[in-house]
Amino acid sequence: MKYIKDYKEGDRISDIYLCKHKQSAVTKNGKTYYNVILQDKTGTIDAKVWEPNSAGIEEFDSMDYIEVYGDVNNFQGALQLSVKRIRHCHEGEYDPAEYLPVSSKNIDAMMEELLGFIDSIENRYLKELLQAFFVKDKEFVKVFRQSSAAKTLHHGFVGGLLEHSLSVAKMCDFYCTQYPLLKRDLLITAAICHDIGKTKELSLFPENDYTDDGQFLGHIVIGTEMVGEKIREIEGFPAFLASELKHCILSHHGEFEFGSPKKPAIIEAVALSFADNTDAKMEIFTELLNSSTGNGWLGFNRMFESNVIDSRWE
Repeated sequence: MKYIKDYKEGDRISDIYLCKHKQSAVTKNGKTYYNVILQDKTGTIDAKVWEPNSAGIEEFDSMDYIEVYGDVNNFQGALQLSVKRIRHCHEGEYDPAEYLPVSSKNIDAMMEELLGFIDSIENRYLKELLQAFFVKDKEFVKVFRQSSAAKTLHHGFVGGLLEHSLSVAKMCDFYCTQYPLLKRDLLITAAICHDIGKTKELSLFPENDYTDDGQFLGHIVIGTEMVGEKIREIEGFPAFLASELKHCILSHHGEFEFGSPKKPAIIEAVALSFADNTDAKMEIFTELLNSSTGNGWLGFNRMFESNVIDSRWE
């Protein structure tokens, strides 16, 4: 693949790109054309489709992946692509990692590790609940694997929700070795399910934006509803256990001011809120350091309410 950052005037391009934006326009002579912005992981380029009704231009829209054939020109000091042919591409023809932010970790491997935690659950009701989501519901699994954990704050990339959920589950598993009072099956189930509402709160990439339900309800309420729906399909699921699990989800942000409808009332809910907060904060700081252009003090950070420093120079 030829990346946009490597374009030079005179290049002939024939490759797949993300159509970030498409707009119909009209020339001074009344002729219709398309203004298009193409994107890959290295940047964007302005493109023009001067003959949108020609046989070589298939139907496409913003956020579609398209195979583009055209020439790179220089227009008023900036590179511009003059597009001759376009083919609308389908899933499987492209690797989202080439166009979108994607987890640096292997998504298949993370999913296998998550399934390992599910296999370790001994309570038959909780295990059946987890399998209903992560084994039997193929559409849910597909969306879960592709979802981010946030729009911008932390784990805001393809596979981010899986990476965050697995990290929280691993942290909770460690807590169980240190604090024997914790009910491991309940805590691990809550850790795996605590953010499943984000599969409906946020749209998938490339949009990764709030849905209507995301705006109206938020992922905590959505996730609690999703768990409740699955529980009702499991005959004999203990009512108190269902309430404990839903309480963990409802209280996992820990405080009212952080969006939790309830504050933790059981020890497993406390552990989950700490694990969730720890992983989120560590990822935020990691992303901050990874985006740093130099060593030393990075200035005041609102999330940490402190001047922060990249201390790796020591």
